[in-house]
Amino acid sequence: MYKSILVPTDGSPLSGHAIDESLSLAASLGARVTLLTVIEPFHVIAYVPEQIVETRDAYDRHMRQEAERRMQDGEAKARARNVGCETAIVSSGDPHEAIIATANERGCDLIAMASHGRRGVKALVIGSVTAKVLTHSQIPVLVYRREDA
Repeated sequence: MYKSILVPTDGSPLSGHAIDESLSLAASLGARVTLLTVIEPFHVIAYVPEQIVETRDAYDRHMRQEAERRMQDGEAKARARNVGCETAIVSSGDPHEAIIATANERGCDLIAMASHGRRGVKALVIGSVTAKVLTHSQIPVLVYRREDA
């Protein structure tokens, strides 16, 4: 079955749920996980509040610290479940491409990630990283959803 699972996280509660579920899956399969977070570059036109109030250097520093904290939290959860874990922090303007590239580079045979399940105009405007990964990945993708999310 699966031996190496890539688990991308954006730090949201829903992706935290995906990490927990993926670690349980990995433990049951005897698989390893690679936790990934993608840092999007600083933009002059802002999509996140930090980009409005911070300089490029402050934004980069803040996002790197947040990414490292996310990875440390995930590693601790993996250790608690006795699951082998690696981490990756990647900077990219196209998170779905970074997810697929990291899965390929790390030899992952499954990508397990959350979907926020946006619909309608929100889905068109914001787009879905998960949908893009599903569309472009040659590696199987397991999508976690929560009814209350």
